Amino acid sequence: MCGIAGLYAPGQAPVDRATLYRQCGTIRHRGPDSDGVLTDGDFGFGMRRLSIIDMAGSDQPIVSEDGAHAIVFNGEIYNYRGLRDELRALGHRFHTAGDTEVILAAWREWGEAAWARLDGMFGVAIWDARARRLTLARDAIGIKPLYYTWQDGRLAFGSELKTILAVPGLRFDPDERAVHDYFSFGHVRGPRSIYAQVAMLPPGHLLELDPDAEPRTRAFWTARYTPAAPRSAEEWTAQFRDTWQDTVRSQMLAADTDVGAFLSGGVDSSAVVAAMARVSDRPIKTFTIGFAERAYDESPYAEAVARHLGCDHRTHYIDPKRAWTILPQIQQAYDEPFADPSAIPTWYVSEAAAQEVKVVLSGDGGDELFFGYKRHLTEQKLGRLPGAMRRALRGFADLPPLPWGPGNRRLQRWQKTARSAGLPDGGTRFFAKTQITSPELRRRLFAGTRLEGRDGDGALLALAAEHAPDMRAISASDLEQFAMLDLQLNLPGAMLTKVDRASMAHSLEVRVPMLSREVVALALSMPEDVKLRGGVGKYPVRAAIAPWLPPGILDRRKQGFQLPLAEWFRDDFGSYARELWTGTGVATSGFLNARAVDALFDEHRSGRRDHSRPLYALALFCLWWQARP
Repeated sequence: MCGIAGLYAPGQAPVDRATLYRQCGTIRHRGPDSDGVLTDGDFGFGMRRLSIIDMAGSDQPIVSEDGAHAIVFNGEIYNYRGLRDELRALGHRFHTAGDTEVILAAWREWGEAAWARLDGMFGVAIWDARARRLTLARDAIGIKPLYYTWQDGRLAFGSELKTILAVPGLRFDPDERAVHDYFSFGHVRGPRSIYAQVAMLPPGHLLELDPDAEPRTRAFWTARYTPAAPRSAEEWTAQFRDTWQDTVRSQMLAADTDVGAFLSGGVDSSAVVAAMARVSDRPIKTFTIGFAERAYDESPYAEAVARHLGCDHRTHYIDPKRAWTILPQIQQAYDEPFADPSAIPTWYVSEAAAQEVKVVLSGDGGDELFFGYKRHLTEQKLGRLPGAMRRALRGFADLPPLPWGPGNRRLQRWQKTARSAGLPDGGTRFFAKTQITSPELRRRLFAGTRLEGRDGDGALLALAAEHAPDMRAISASDLEQFAMLDLQLNLPGAMLTKVDRASMAHSLEVRVPMLSREVVALALSMPEDVKLRGGVGKYPVRAAIAPWLPPGILDRRKQGFQLPLAEWFRDDFGSYARELWTGTGVATSGFLNARAVDALFDEHRSGRRDHSRPLYALALFCLWWQARP
């Protein structure tokens, strides 16, 4: 793993270096004056580094020449060379060849305006020794995590929850709202963490702490739609193609080591590898997870793309029927319950890639930016229906279960859409569509517990109002409202969390060119009828890369990392999950109704309903529960 960690207790006893070492983990010692941590009385921080840029130098913390400021930084900045040249012209001197020193100089020169000038992913801590001020900052989209807690006049922070859990004397109580979020969406919604006393710094935000005040946070960047001058779909496609190639080239060059790629054969990963192949003078190393069962196997498509582009390709096969056996190890890396089953293949592909490279590029973010999910097409269709017709569809949600399993699974998907149809705007329907459990099911699960009463008729409206008080301020378009919340909430909370934890557990850095500053700006300026055109999502991405790929590769149905969850819970994994439920103490925790959970197991095993997603969430919650402090 790598990341940053620190502790600031204004006016209290000097920070104990042993505590910093526990926070940072095993840090390589580099001599008596540079041993991986810095302490300054009541403040201290440190860093455990995965060397990608300036591998022989740029050891952290880095201190300014005058000793006034120090920095630790987790992530990568891709435009650091251009910023360094600009700062040199302004009189700054550099003693390393890396990006960390550039961040510090940019902050000293431009202050808060520096953060929006960084193109990359970052969790940063800067210490001002003269003002005794700590500044934390997190990248605009939330690619890199940054947690903090403020207790008893002490601020502890770190890239992972475990760095904060290592600080003695702090309290860590499960947060009821976070637990409810988890069983609603499969992950904890930021800025909360699973612990009531710990928060995550939101994307595009900074936190400052002075010696005589409490922490204060504010945004330095917020995603907004910025419509550009009208142009044709072909012109948008050409602009994306040029921007994309420049972005991929920049992210490949910002490394002093080989850069590989995850390749599924889908649109986004194929776009990444195709652009890499065009700018590289050597075959790109690509990595895919394959399954023996055809229903779950995308590897033939990835292999076709790899052959066409001349990649040095690896397919690593796993047995989906046994993949669940690695769950305890995965849950330990995530620190809080995380119920996306695609974390399993992501774990395996990260493990495989880390054996050969230190850096890979991934296609994450394309669906959120360019409306590539099926739910975006559904939202477009719903948004065009008259309100009365949408409200009438809700009656479909009350149909009883069908007598056969596969039909029931399809019925449950349709009912999920029907429940959301009558809601007043795209943002509220976003919350309805991204749930892994229905409100009706949660009312059963939480009956008589401390979470009872959170799923009333107005719960989704209240949730939407909390995150977006003025939905029309996002856009007049229901689809753009929906997609903006996908970008702001689901992307950092689910997709990016999944990839960051799985890759960092294997000391692998994953870069996401779709979330570069230029690509994000382009996507937010592009009309929705270009991004989702003729019923096809990610139209400009597809059109831009189609000439680079084998014929027909972009025409297949979106699949993603799928696992046989429904079958798992009727087989060995179902027995294992039930043992976790009864043996870890969750059954008596007061969070879940034991009778309702037992009924879920029975209904699923009989085939009456598919409860694989809530039962998977339950299993991961149990693993977290038994390992919590």
